[in-house]
Amino acid sequence: MTRMLDGREKTADRLLKSSANKFYDPEVDIDWAAPLPEGKPYELEHRCSLYGTHLWDQLTPEQRIELGKHEIASIASNGIFFEVLLMQLLLKDIYRGDPTSRHVQYALTEIADECRHSTMFARMVERFDAPPYGPVKIVHQLGKLLPVLGYGPALYGSILVAEEVLDRLQRESMADENVQPLVRMVNRIHVLEEARHVTFAREEVTRGMAKLSKTELYYQRWLIASVSFAITRSLINPRVYASVGLRPKEAWETAMANPHFQETMRWAGERIVAFLDEAGLVGAPGMRMWRRSFLVAK
Repeated sequence: MTRMLDGREKTADRLLKSSANKFYDPEVDIDWAAPLPEGKPYELEHRCSLYGTHLWDQLTPEQRIELGKHEIASIASNGIFFEVLLMQLLLKDIYRGDPTSRHVQYALTEIADECRHSTMFARMVERFDAPPYGPVKIVHQLGKLLPVLGYGPALYGSILVAEEVLDRLQRESMADENVQPLVRMVNRIHVLEEARHVTFAREEVTRGMAKLSKTELYYQRWLIASVSFAITRSLINPRVYASVGLRPKEAWETAMANPHFQETMRWAGERIVAFLDEAGLVGAPGMRMWRRSFLVAK
């Protein structure tokens, strides 16, 4: 029997075909044994959390490259943390779904993509010979609550914040030939495949918002603002600063107060925040958390 596809199913069907036609296997498509060229940055200098501060001025060119390597390792290992949460959220969403539907089949395909991305990020951190920093302990513990508390458009909106903030940073990095080739290739793979995930999640946000009651809307706004705050404040683990001889607490506080870093977060998130605002997810009672996340100007 031929299944009649509604708008949601048509989108999922199109994304399934795209996934089949174009995907990467990082184990095969990345040369993990290739040397890391000396003198090439891992992170664009103006995106470093300490750029423009007195601590940045104290660092030698070699230390700046080293710090960039450790910041990218922190971002990648936090990416693994958030992608594991994303997979739990997707599994929760399709737990009672129809496995013969294109929607559930694409969600399963996305989970498979995220497994490969997490492995890819882990291999990159290993290749850097850097620690798998991940989030600080309190965020790691609170993360256990998200699959329990998360549902509805905030669930998919949270996925979008994590993915689209990273996407914009990675697009800029992969376009710069001065950046380490390994970082550029990892970014290219992630950007290509996440484009499909973003399309899927944006449509789910739009559909979900149309069904919310006023009470649910307030909860959804609070939830996505809280998760967005955790995302932006977790990307750089304070321990990265010890790699260049800085005191982690002092350096992290300097970074969080750094106008350049705050502007980087606003720039990275401006597209997704504009979308979420138009959808109605940016608003009271979450505005304080949005501002503290640096994604919304004070």
